Amino acid sequence: MNMKTRHLLSIVLLIALPVLRSVAGGDDWIQLFNGTDLTGWIPKITGYEVGENANNTFRVENGVLKVCYDEYTAFEGKFGHLFFEKPFSNYVLRVEYRFVGNQTPGGPGWAFRNSGIMIHGQSPESMQKNQKFPVSIEYQLLGGNGTDKRTTANLCTPGTHVVMDGKLVTRHVTQSSSETYHGDQWVTVEMEVRGNKSIKHIIDGKTVLSYAQPQLDPGDPDARRIIDSRGGEKMLYGGTISLQAESHPCEFRKVELKLLDP
Repeated sequence: MNMKTRHLLSIVLLIALPVLRSVAGGDDWIQLFNGTDLTGWIPKITGYEVGENANNTFRVENGVLKVCYDEYTAFEGKFGHLFFEKPFSNYVLRVEYRFVGNQTPGGPGWAFRNSGIMIHGQSPESMQKNQKFPVSIEYQLLGGNGTDKRTTANLCTPGTHVVMDGKLVTRHVTQSSSETYHGDQWVTVEMEVRGNKSIKHIIDGKTVLSYAQPQLDPGDPDARRIIDSRGGEKMLYGGTISLQAESHPCEFRKVELKLLDP
């Protein structure tokens, strides 16, 4: 790094750090969800333009960010994602979530008590109007059915691959070693994200899944467009964070992030 570049970087950091501290309220955690409204968040729902919150799907009530379907008559494939306005690369993300109520009529069977936290994602503006999921890495959130084992903190890979134990993993779903969380209880999950180097899924201080080298899948049409726009580069080093809406009502009462030194 030359002296001019180093000087410009120092200026950027001096400007950015006070902003981050003020957002975090004086400690290390940045509150992405302010507990009041959807400031800083951008909806993208299948079949609608970026920013259009169709059927009031995403809303804040009583300090809780909710995914609601009371204004739907049927789901009709309207998969939704709520994007935070800024991308991140190296961080710990902590989210408190729960599932409530009944699944919306027309929702797919696999989407029962199913949501997710998407990271290293594309921007909402770069998605196709009818695209169902952003190209991203998904920290899958699942609730139990009251009887069977059903892990949460799983990995899904829409338009992406990862590396585990030195091998490229191309399957879409990889289960974690978590417990099953039945009912409407609040569950706290964490992710430790270090760019392209490593990603860990954590619950109650225990790592339940880990992998590395998140990358775009050249065989996926949406990912292929991104690869071509990047001159052939496949590796993911950061990107958007979004919360998922897949037909089952769910709630988020905390979404907070702590920056890590890259």
